Amino acid sequence: MLGSTHGTLTTDFRARVEACGESPRTAVHSTAAPSAEDTVAVDVSGRPLHADVPDLDRFFRPESVAVVGASDAEGRPNTGITRQLIAWAERVGARIHPVHPTRPTVFGLPCHASVADLPEQVDLAVLLVGDPLPVIEELAETKVKFAVAFASGFAETGDAGAAAQARLGAAVQRSGLRLLGPNTNLNAFEEFRDDLDGPAIALITQSGHQGRPVYTLQELGIRLSHWAPTGNEADLETSDFISYFAEQPEVGAIACYVEGLKDGRSFLLAADRAARNGVPVVAVKVGRTETGARMAASHTGKLTGADTVVDAAMRQFGVIRVDGLDELQDTAALLARARKPQADGVVVYSISGGTGAHFSDLATEAGLSLPTLSQAKQDELHQWIPEFLNVANPVDNGGHPVGDWRGRKIIDAILADPSVGVLICPITGPFPPMSDRLAQDLVDAAEATDKLICVVWGSPVGTEDAYRTTLLGSSRVATFRTFGNCITAVRAYLGHHRFTAGYRSPFEDAPRTPSPSYRKAQALMRPGQQLSEHAAKQLLRAYGIRVPREQLVTSAAAAVRAAGLVGYPVVMKASGPQLAHKTELGLVKIGLTSASQIRDAYRELTDIARYENVPLDGILVCQMVERGVEMVVGVTQDDLFGPTVTVGLGGVLVEVLHDAAVRVPPFGEDQARAMLGELRGHALLEGVRGAPPADVDALVEVILRIQRMALELGDELSELDINPLMVLPRGQGAVALDALAICR
Repeated sequence: MLGSTHGTLTTDFRARVEACGESPRTAVHSTAAPSAEDTVAVDVSGRPLHADVPDLDRFFRPESVAVVGASDAEGRPNTGITRQLIAWAERVGARIHPVHPTRPTVFGLPCHASVADLPEQVDLAVLLVGDPLPVIEELAETKVKFAVAFASGFAETGDAGAAAQARLGAAVQRSGLRLLGPNTNLNAFEEFRDDLDGPAIALITQSGHQGRPVYTLQELGIRLSHWAPTGNEADLETSDFISYFAEQPEVGAIACYVEGLKDGRSFLLAADRAARNGVPVVAVKVGRTETGARMAASHTGKLTGADTVVDAAMRQFGVIRVDGLDELQDTAALLARARKPQADGVVVYSISGGTGAHFSDLATEAGLSLPTLSQAKQDELHQWIPEFLNVANPVDNGGHPVGDWRGRKIIDAILADPSVGVLICPITGPFPPMSDRLAQDLVDAAEATDKLICVVWGSPVGTEDAYRTTLLGSSRVATFRTFGNCITAVRAYLGHHRFTAGYRSPFEDAPRTPSPSYRKAQALMRPGQQLSEHAAKQLLRAYGIRVPREQLVTSAAAAVRAAGLVGYPVVMKASGPQLAHKTELGLVKIGLTSASQIRDAYRELTDIARYENVPLDGILVCQMVERGVEMVVGVTQDDLFGPTVTVGLGGVLVEVLHDAAVRVPPFGEDQARAMLGELRGHALLEGVRGAPPADVDALVEVILRIQRMALELGDELSELDINPLMVLPRGQGAVALDALAICR
């Protein structure tokens, strides 16, 4: 799911890309932290190349805390919150200072009338007031590092609330402090178990209740280290916490429930930092459907972005997207605790042939690799398993061997196979004493191996001793309750380690200075206008993208002369700044082979344009290119991520096929090739029904050049569409037959 293959640029390919002023993007493994200079570096459009990691140590473990609006009056909401904060401060070793204008003491602690009266500079101020804005302005004078605002009624309520939140955010920025909220809750001050060891899960949610399933993993022995409820994110956002958690040595995985992203670029920079550090990020991102997106926007007051772009961006930077809270908890728990895999092979081992076959079908369909065990290994297993049972993978022991000494022998023999990295044992229901002995053998084997052992305990009851005590009591066995969650988690686990093993930050090679192509392109841009096809092709030429031989003419006689220069047969097309879909209007003529056809076509095209009241800058007489695979490559502007690059099957059916892949720049050659692999019709590029293989290298080159254009022109280029891009047979290149460009 998350794996990517990293290609290597050939000498010719590298030279062609560099000729356009680009740096080739090869995949070299690097996990080194950025230097101080890198952290302030920006790309060609002025955007940062590394995440700014906030120092949140004093937020999560402050030395002193002010509670503004503290109360001990029974029946008041602030009283319960104050009580919880006092208990939390005691656990983290912080001094607490209640603040209230009319109370001399709160719960026996001296109470101060205002923030200005605090006896010391505090690290954290918790604001239990309806309007936090005046308090923020007071806190600016006292140099408080962090504040938390619980108050609601901001961007989640509509335009007026959004304006109030904007004022709050501006005040925070002026003050120099960092704010969590508004519209947040007490989850950051939960009590975490301190008797658990091993790598922990750090949790990020925008609303509190969705984090409860992950928080309660502590009851199953899984450690939780932090919980950041980001609320409306007027200041601190999900990205800040991902960046911070990715640097904490105790964090083994970051689990997120995201309703809306405040800033796409910041999110990608944070995900990039986590990937470089090898810290998995698992996320539920709501808004897959139109209804879900509306709900998310109304609840958080932030854009959710086009979900296809969000999905692609997460995949591109290694964020593991899951659909449900149950998947979030199970996947995060496995990734936090499991050691690095020694192999990708998965073996399914069960006491039921039907169960093993069912699970194997689901696992294979999900993309897991279930290698056939060698004949020697099968012969070894048949020492303990009857000959008539299948042991090739899945391994069916028939039941009886798990009840005695043979059970452990079988497990150890499977784990000893070098092709096996994961052993999964689905136990569909308790069958004492067999299931009890099997569970214990799996736990004992897990303690003796570095390989991952997963158990699916299928009993709906869940009170059995083999489950509650034996399996959940093990820190080495990953236990699931459903087949689906187990497969999702194992796929994410193997994919994450493949991804990070070859990961190189794409931001490292992002262009930092404009290329000569950019200067040529700028002269062609027309702010607020759509370019004619001829002008759009000039833009492509500026970035070294091949277009057909063509001439723009304004008379029939000139068209005949142009056809002779271009070479018959030719295509004639109307060219004008308001033309987007020429074929539907009859403004394209193909396969013209004589001067008389040229003159007739010129007259017909200009007559149609006049009738349709479409202004023209001329008629294009173009080289006819017939043999190849029609693709579409384009640039669009996403509200969250800025320019995005799309590639897919092209031609007149592009809107019908909807076969496309998306990436957010910057990305390298590996991701450009991965985009092609995601297409349902990618086999067309390999050659089908006698057609020769297409020039995929040339297509990848076009994608990278278009990406360079998108990065350099930024929001000056609202939209670009090359359709079709004719990808010729291998070694012959690719030609942009038509192009549309809209300037912002």
